[in-house]
Amino acid sequence: MTAELVRGQNHTLPQTRLEIRVSAGSPVVAGATLGDENGVVRGAEWIAHPGSPQLPGLEVSQQAAAGHRLAVDLEALPETVHRVTVLLALPVGVGGPTRFGTTAAPFVAVTGLDGTEIATFTLTGLDAESAVSALELYRRQGAWKVRAVGQGYAAGLAEMLADQGLAGAAELAASIQESVARSLARSVAPPPPRTPEGDRVRQASGPPDPGPAPAAPPAATPVQPSADPTPTPGGPIDYAHPRRQHAAPPTPPPTVPPAQPGQAAQPVAGDATGWSMDERLYNQIWGMFEDLAQAAAAYRSAVDFAESRMDQELDRSLSDPRNRIGGAGDRAREEARAKRDELTARAREVLDRDLAQLAAEAAVVEPALPAAYAGWDNPVWHAHRVPMELPMALRLGDLHLPERTGLRIPLLVRLPLERGIWVDSGRTASEAAALTDSDRLRRLAMETAVLHAARLLAVYPPGEFSVHVIDPAGSAAGPLAPLVDAGVLAGPPAAGPQGVASVLAHLTRRVDLVQMAVRAGAADALPPDLDTGEQLLVVNDFPHGFDDRAVTQLRYLADEGPAVGVHLLMVADREDASAYGPVLDPLWRSLLRITPVADSHLADPWVGHAWTYEPPVTPPGSRVMEQVLAAVTAARRAAGR
Repeated sequence: MTAELVRGQNHTLPQTRLEIRVSAGSPVVAGATLGDENGVVRGAEWIAHPGSPQLPGLEVSQQAAAGHRLAVDLEALPETVHRVTVLLALPVGVGGPTRFGTTAAPFVAVTGLDGTEIATFTLTGLDAESAVSALELYRRQGAWKVRAVGQGYAAGLAEMLADQGLAGAAELAASIQESVARSLARSVAPPPPRTPEGDRVRQASGPPDPGPAPAAPPAATPVQPSADPTPTPGGPIDYAHPRRQHAAPPTPPPTVPPAQPGQAAQPVAGDATGWSMDERLYNQIWGMFEDLAQAAAAYRSAVDFAESRMDQELDRSLSDPRNRIGGAGDRAREEARAKRDELTARAREVLDRDLAQLAAEAAVVEPALPAAYAGWDNPVWHAHRVPMELPMALRLGDLHLPERTGLRIPLLVRLPLERGIWVDSGRTASEAAALTDSDRLRRLAMETAVLHAARLLAVYPPGEFSVHVIDPAGSAAGPLAPLVDAGVLAGPPAAGPQGVASVLAHLTRRVDLVQMAVRAGAADALPPDLDTGEQLLVVNDFPHGFDDRAVTQLRYLADEGPAVGVHLLMVADREDASAYGPVLDPLWRSLLRITPVADSHLADPWVGHAWTYEPPVTPPGSRVMEQVLAAVTAARRAAGR
């Protein structure tokens, strides 16, 4: 029976391998400190946080999220550790809430590896606090217990760490927040909050997934493999991951065709809730994204558990000197490895089952996608007509994990864009980048930007989206040719310092005027010559051609532009801007970084896996982009724009 704790109450823990699940109303930083018999944290090495997420017996998330899973193995903690304190803190400098009183009360659950709740605690009564000690696991007379703490700190993470006796608390708190800001910059923004009413259940071969649904979507990992992954033909199965949820009004999903006797029902496109087919597909793709993240997390955690168990069994066996010689030691090693292999094989069976379901779903979803969500090789583009309404989202490329590289998840971002995009033209650590020379990378980066600009032009209603280009040295004439030849740019690509200054001044003025009109509630007072449609600024080869004033204006557009319809698409190598030092760090963090070649740098918002991003490409020899741009030109002409 679950113990529902109140502040100050404790409860005996029946096991030592645990998960601590956190659910919050907005993204929070989750970490843990280790304390000695007096509760003192002896140094930074006794703190698990996003910048240093693993300690012996303890693992936390690497990024801020609304849901977390912390893995705890109390037996693996150092003998000098008598207390584990779970801490939560609001991220600083990322535009979110600054005190817990403005968010939903955080909820913390201590569970076993099978998801069974042992104790829960809802942190009510918080107000001005921006950091809180949620609960603590402590050792008393050889037994471990959990205590609900709920101690908040208005001065934030630094005050909380100092209260636990840590020297240099302010410096460490600042470094933790900096690490969180960096991780948020590489994280794919999650969709809007979702409700549990949209969970879908379908029929397929296989048993129900044994993992129970937690109170909220988790963001870090360990799950023990199920005990029996053997499929049961014809049995019911929650076709989705048990934690899949969908934001949606109560629109029923498409009817799933009934399965024939002995056969599994086939997945269908749009099997999610939503007001329209586009919304259902959007929710379905995000559900697939989360399913794959959680399935891979469960598998990786199970493999880690199997390795850890083998190491512990070997340590126990070989701690007896009599087992170090002769056949006893060899038998112990063989038995430990056999158990490890068995656990790993069972985990792989479960993963393969989940991957097969997702692959089948992807096979029917991909051909059904509308143009805004579809790859350039989808036939939908050949019959594309410029829409009269803005779609929900836009595809920026594909994501995949090493567990099955052929299973690609479309990377969808909401429209209008909520943050700018940075196409990194530098040499990254990926194998694809290492095999490509610098000039080729720069050209590929600009071609990628042009594909994104073309897609945006194609999915916006005629005349409601304009594209401006800054190409200071004129080095992108080749990649820009399709946009220039189609006549879809707001003006010729701006070159030289004067061209850069002119375009930036024009867009800065637009942001200023629209902001003033919005604040004054006087939209009808805008100048008649002001284009109120969405604007995209494509910048090539930044910071070449930019003086200090131009850099300041660009930062202003990146920060203030999206809220009033001005968006940034930068092609840049960060090393080229290294002379500016930390001045540009906020700019890079504000942009979603993508690459012109495959690169594993994006993180999901649930677990924080490093996903391989695949940029969009057109089929070899295809002129689909030129055909689409011609349709945009024709639609504008027909609309008199």
